[in-house]
Amino acid sequence: MQQEGAIKTLAEEYKAVGFQGAYLIVDSTIDKLYHDDIVSSFESSQTPYQLVVFGGECSDPEIQKHVAAFGQMDTVIGIGGGKTLDTAKAAAYYGKRPVIIVPTAASSDAPCSRLSVVYTTEGQFDHYLSLPENPRVVLMDTDLISHAPARFLISGIGDAFATYYEAVACVKSSAITMTGGHATNAAFALATLCHDNLLADGIKAVSAVKKGLRTKAVENIIETNTLLSGLGFESCGLAAAHSIHDGLTALPQTHAYLHGEKVAFGTLTEMIMEDRSLEELAQVYRFFRAVGLPTTFAGIGITEVSDEQLLQVGELACGPADTMANMPFEVQPIDVANAMRAADALDAEID
Repeated sequence: MQQEGAIKTLAEEYKAVGFQGAYLIVDSTIDKLYHDDIVSSFESSQTPYQLVVFGGECSDPEIQKHVAAFGQMDTVIGIGGGKTLDTAKAAAYYGKRPVIIVPTAASSDAPCSRLSVVYTTEGQFDHYLSLPENPRVVLMDTDLISHAPARFLISGIGDAFATYYEAVACVKSSAITMTGGHATNAAFALATLCHDNLLADGIKAVSAVKKGLRTKAVENIIETNTLLSGLGFESCGLAAAHSIHDGLTALPQTHAYLHGEKVAFGTLTEMIMEDRSLEELAQVYRFFRAVGLPTTFAGIGITEVSDEQLLQVGELACGPADTMANMPFEVQPIDVANAMRAADALDAEID
């Protein structure tokens, strides 16, 4: 459901799923900014709820903390960014409850998927948690999202931009998708539409959101970052771009950067590994610069990095818990390290 003011209908949406009460996991900043909007429909309809502020990291201890606190609440509602939403999905799974997802920014393709990305308490990638079902409801309040910091929408563009390139890799390798099958023509068409929408409306949407404006381009990119990218990655598959993101979590200096920002650099690295044409690479570098996505190490907080550190990134990216094996050719950690160094260097060669 994507419309302005949707957050104020939350209790009504909940009543289609449960009746004993809703357990709300809410990002701390969002709770401070929108607490009254979040709870208003529950209060006015006298619908039971319990609101708990998210601890900040989608880790096993955080997930289990919520599972232990559910009590009689029969439905989990996650409200916030990607890590808040992934925590809600994972906690709902372990607590055997349905989940409703309310993204407060179009910052990733996490909302629609039946997947949670779990990290250590220190913020390093730990594992993917595959879930048996998708969220019952995904509620996108476009007014709220258009007033979120532009950096979040930009990050979502970075995450969504990987969808098409990883889908191509998975189709070529006949990889098993996140849902356990193979990519369909319909799924690949959605991944392609995701790519085309980003190029058509990404720059316009970022410009509008920087002024807090909700335009048709913003609406299109909200849908693209969440629904199209979510369906595209889940029903086609992930490959190098996301595994490189996961590898980058081994470098503490990248932890201040958003998921989509690091995925964007992972996409450039994947394109280098695939030896894509200079013309195509130049188009992507220029688009990333125009919307504000990183095209160099410096853009993700890396000022100096040794070959050994890059090899560590490559080893994590190529680990058995990740998706590098979905590439249509064998990738070794040294290949990742070299391609990352090359992606950083190529920026200087493109006007």
